[in-house]
Amino acid sequence: MSAQVHGFQTEVNKLLKLLANSLYSNKEVFIRELISNASDAIDKLHFLALTDPELTKDDPVLRIRIRADKDTNTLTISDNGLGMTMQEACDNLGTIAKSGTEAFIAGMSDDAVKNSQLIGQFGVGFYSAFIVADKVTVLTRSAKVGAEEGVRWESTGEGTYTSETIKRDQRGTDVILHLKDDAKDFLDTWTLRQAITKYSDHISTPVELYEEKFEAPKEGEENKDEKKEKVFEYVQVNNAQALWTRPAKEIKDEEYKSFYQHLCQDYQDPMTWSHNRVEGELEYTSLLFIPQVAPWDLFNRDNKHGLKLFVQRVFIMDDAEQFLPNYLRFVKGLVDTNSLPLNVSRELLQESSVTRKLKKALTKRALSMIEKLSADKEKYAKFIAQFGNVLKEGPVEDYSNREAVLKLLRFASTHNDNSVQDVSLADYISRMPKEQSKIYYLTAESYQAASSSPYLETFKKKGIEVLLMWDRIDEWLMGNVTEFDGKEFVAVTASDLKLGDLADKEEEKRTQEAEKEHKDIIERIKKVLGDKVSDVKVSSRLVDSPSCVVGEQGHMLTAQMRRLLEATGQQIPEEKYILEINPTHPLIVKAAEEIDESCFAKWAELIYAQALLADQGALKDPSAFVKCMNELLIG
Repeated sequence: MSAQVHGFQTEVNKLLKLLANSLYSNKEVFIRELISNASDAIDKLHFLALTDPELTKDDPVLRIRIRADKDTNTLTISDNGLGMTMQEACDNLGTIAKSGTEAFIAGMSDDAVKNSQLIGQFGVGFYSAFIVADKVTVLTRSAKVGAEEGVRWESTGEGTYTSETIKRDQRGTDVILHLKDDAKDFLDTWTLRQAITKYSDHISTPVELYEEKFEAPKEGEENKDEKKEKVFEYVQVNNAQALWTRPAKEIKDEEYKSFYQHLCQDYQDPMTWSHNRVEGELEYTSLLFIPQVAPWDLFNRDNKHGLKLFVQRVFIMDDAEQFLPNYLRFVKGLVDTNSLPLNVSRELLQESSVTRKLKKALTKRALSMIEKLSADKEKYAKFIAQFGNVLKEGPVEDYSNREAVLKLLRFASTHNDNSVQDVSLADYISRMPKEQSKIYYLTAESYQAASSSPYLETFKKKGIEVLLMWDRIDEWLMGNVTEFDGKEFVAVTASDLKLGDLADKEEEKRTQEAEKEHKDIIERIKKVLGDKVSDVKVSSRLVDSPSCVVGEQGHMLTAQMRRLLEATGQQIPEEKYILEINPTHPLIVKAAEEIDESCFAKWAELIYAQALLADQGALKDPSAFVKCMNELLIG
């Protein structure tokens, strides 16, 4: 069969141009990526061979080999793993199925372009070969087919590639890099050895480097001048022991970091990790990591996530989501157990009691890891910034760990004069005065809207701390969580605001007297607004503002929740609010003095519209509000 020419997928073209035209500070990363791919191919073959030993019968010793050839200016990375068919080669090397490629390309800043390690984060590691090579040849054959169905794939990375069927006796894949002039240092054995040790020492598959064999001179040969022919052989370079099987006290931090980068295809070090081995009724080892940065698709509901599953140190599957709840989907790592069968499937995992026990144990382990991280305020602030909103899903999704997750959340509050979310619920409770029995909070559209809200006025006056929330998930969270540590959550916008012992008896008395004293203006406003409001009252919560609106008792939808539901296209019924007024405010006083009822009606409409605007951030008819305000200003 003659070679066929194919065009690369559009996304691959963009990626290759980026690689070809960019200067990178760390070219050697291609070694990590290609060895990682080879290791994955071997893991897959190892798993298939458990049920079909014939696949490895002809070559049972699995390994990765690297050979530099200065004569041909090539570097070859070989594995005797699963290999590829023609269709698989074209699918895997000519297209990128991962939808993150566009996001990767678009997100490359000038600084990021200089750091080629970023490619690993988006699963496009094979193309890192073009950082150092002006041509890449791939020779491969699937373990499932015969020698006559080998494949030769080749490209210069300039928009097209060729593929043809060849005869290939051995299974597996050879990736042959025709090195650029400025990459010839990768033909040096010492350079290769250092790179392999740096990036791939933890890989459980032996990585062998073709290098010169130095033999000690035999007795009587020390002074002989005769030239000896150089002898080369493959020498294992890496440790080739699964890192998680070693005792934690023997593993250095740098080894954990390097293993994380390989396992999770991340270019940064992890924020923290937890390595744990359990023996007994349930036997397993877990190695969990928290990344520095949230993945671009963290909030994509279709995004695959989960731990890598090993059974008896044999790789079984990626993205095993059954072992951690969804709100911990940012946790990366693996679990290796002897308590599951080697032929376990995703369906069997879903139904297995062992899986449920492992999920319970790993969830507690992950939460414990996060709790330990919280002791470092600087690191935890970064964690909250990246993953705090995902963690907020936990108290609703995971009732059994609700209190533990709530303990880990952080919020902004009126205790600070900034939007930093660093206040824990335990912090809040520790600052509560003796007479306070509730946890007060306010949800709004933004920090600015929350911090300047009129609903806070009486709390600021009394020196009562209020939690400030403005993330979209906060409404959902507070709508489903009622208390923490025995303290009830109360929204400061509630119509039946519960101040308990914080209430000033004198103030309550003054409010009741004000209701009677200002009965006339209350009735006049009610008459003007009619069905627009459910009631008009004198407010006990306002100090500096003229008015505010609150929902009726049992009212479920806050303004923020209403906006969220409307944004999803849901039809939300009109809701009547209670208008609360501050009768001592100059605006209310001026309105009360107005004798002309038509003019008073404009004041009433203005007072109500202002309250709605402060609460909701927008009005349904802003032009009518502006017109009303202009008429009153002109007089």
